[in-house]
Amino acid sequence: MSVLPTEPLQIVEPLRRNDTRRNLVGLSRAELKALLAEHGLEAFRAGQIWHWIYWHGARDFTAMSTIARKTRERLEELFVIDRPQIATEQRSSDGTRKWLLRLVDGNEVECVNIPEEDRGSVCVSSQVGCTLTCSFCHTGTQPLVRNLSAAEIVGQFMVARDSYGEWPTPTETTRMLSNIVMMGMGEPLYNFDNVAAALKIVMDDQGIALSRRRITLSTSGVVPMIPKVAQELDVNLAVSLHAVSDEVRDLLVPLNRKWPIAELLKACREFPSAKNSRRITFEYVMLKGVNDSDADARELVRLLKPIHAKVNLIPFNPWPGAPYECSSNNRIHRFAEIVNDGGLSAPVRTPRGRDILAACGQLKSASERDRKTKVRDLEVQAGAR
Repeated sequence: MSVLPTEPLQIVEPLRRNDTRRNLVGLSRAELKALLAEHGLEAFRAGQIWHWIYWHGARDFTAMSTIARKTRERLEELFVIDRPQIATEQRSSDGTRKWLLRLVDGNEVECVNIPEEDRGSVCVSSQVGCTLTCSFCHTGTQPLVRNLSAAEIVGQFMVARDSYGEWPTPTETTRMLSNIVMMGMGEPLYNFDNVAAALKIVMDDQGIALSRRRITLSTSGVVPMIPKVAQELDVNLAVSLHAVSDEVRDLLVPLNRKWPIAELLKACREFPSAKNSRRITFEYVMLKGVNDSDADARELVRLLKPIHAKVNLIPFNPWPGAPYECSSNNRIHRFAEIVNDGGLSAPVRTPRGRDILAACGQLKSASERDRKTKVRDLEVQAGAR
């Protein structure tokens, strides 16, 4: 059955181009206190401001009613509370929402919320474009433009809260936006410092206050950085595996040539969460005739049995020009049956947001096109001189 994209909701907001005031979003508590002190403001205000920004979702200082008017006016002179700006919002027939977010420099990223009956998982990007070139992933066809800042990462979740009207923070049981998955555009472990700074803000109990157990960081296998996820964040780990042999994974996930499967799985066995109640999730996209045989399923069980693991089987989500096809429904469920019988949990993920290119592996912004246009314009200008 073919699906047609829903009509995007256009949201026009001017970019803040000439404003030199410092953005307070993305600063740590210590940085916020130091910045206030630098401008002669009481350090204790940092807690009040933090609470207003991340608990109440305040977008300007006039809303901060617990702060004296003169202090608010001074804050307004010095600082801003900025999120990424919505260029378009699309809503899928299955309830998924996708936002194309414009950053201050004109680059764009995509962010998605996938609603379930008991939760909503916000898929957050870490880079404009991607460092990697995974051949089955639409984002991988867009070269890396730059890393996102901590403000731009946490700001994506704040935009989602704005869209759903979830300020102030509801209780854990009533949240429509209850989880964060760092599975959007980019490789999070190649932008670890900014990702870690953003997630620490998200987990702060005086603000957004998401439990670390509600946050999942996904990596394609940057092996040396995996221990830092446990040491600094202790969030859930997901690994984009997608193949059981180095020969196939080299083609699907070229990063494998640097850190092959054996090294990746060794790092996973040593990951602390693998030794307690939290299992490492291994993502496995189902590609027709590439990685979906019975033999592949049995080898997957052999590789992952020593690790406290579960497998997410992901039907391939097509995108324009994709070189792969999705495995048949019968093949996917036969594969799952073998893995489940082998003692591993292997749920088949239901594709969400395909009709708006919001499903796993489908995200891509126009920043690459815009960057090429700017380069071409500069070349034309240089030739005219």
